[in-house]
Amino acid sequence: MKELKPIKEGKVREIYDNGDSLIMVATDRISCFDVILNNVVTKKGTVLTQMSKFWFDLTEDILPNHMISVDVKDMPEYFQQEKFDGNSMMCRKLNMLPLECIVRGYITGSGWASYQKTGKVCGIELPEGLKESDKLPEPIYTPSTKAEIGDHDENISFEQSIDHLEKYYPGKGKEYAEKLRDYTIALYKKCAEYALSKGIIIADTKFEFGLDEQGNIVIGDEMLTPDSSRFWPAEGYEPGHGQPSFDKQFARDWLKANPDNDWTLPQEIVDKTIEKYLLGYEMLTGKKLV
Repeated sequence: MKELKPIKEGKVREIYDNGDSLIMVATDRISCFDVILNNVVTKKGTVLTQMSKFWFDLTEDILPNHMISVDVKDMPEYFQQEKFDGNSMMCRKLNMLPLECIVRGYITGSGWASYQKTGKVCGIELPEGLKESDKLPEPIYTPSTKAEIGDHDENISFEQSIDHLEKYYPGKGKEYAEKLRDYTIALYKKCAEYALSKGIIIADTKFEFGLDEQGNIVIGDEMLTPDSSRFWPAEGYEPGHGQPSFDKQFARDWLKANPDNDWTLPQEIVDKTIEKYLLGYEMLTGKKLV
């Protein structure tokens, strides 16, 4: 069996060309602050893939997604190895749109920092007197451009997103920008409401979309995973400070508190991180990850 090489390697994912489809493998690597850490977080890739599958299935009524199968039996023989089982997804090929579509339902992170300085988040005026981690009156859409690995994404306004898309798709910038915004908010609202019923607050998340061969907008990449979202436990939620989370914020906090970390987490932090990921998955889906 000949070894296949990925055509693209991201910080966490590896993408293989499978002729008329792609195979996306979520590895157990973990990245924080755009740097790949020296640790491996066992099972993390499986959580990311299975959680994306769960959300793709839940939101098919809003728009199509790129998933074909997460069963390695549907994939070439090379992927029928233990290391690919559970963390691989066969997907439709899309022409990915050059935006990260970020939606914020609560004020936290860089949004909170910006609000304290200017009363705005990504140019959007917000009500006065909000506290850290407050729920926003309505979710806000704050797109960013996609950066190459090693660079940072740049937040842009909705108007700038029209111009940015227009550069790539002349005559379509406004149409695509409006659709991306509307889909992003519709997906977030449905999923945040569902998650809340399971005891999880989705504070913010990012989606990526592409075009299929017919020019329809399709959701691609990953969806509402602990890597692309902030998940908080609803129990004990109180505005006025940061919240505990089910994502890699735990690892980020340790790195910030230990600046001479050499991008390596202690094993106990790695264990607690995967524990958070697994608990988040179980609460949302009602299933244990085997």
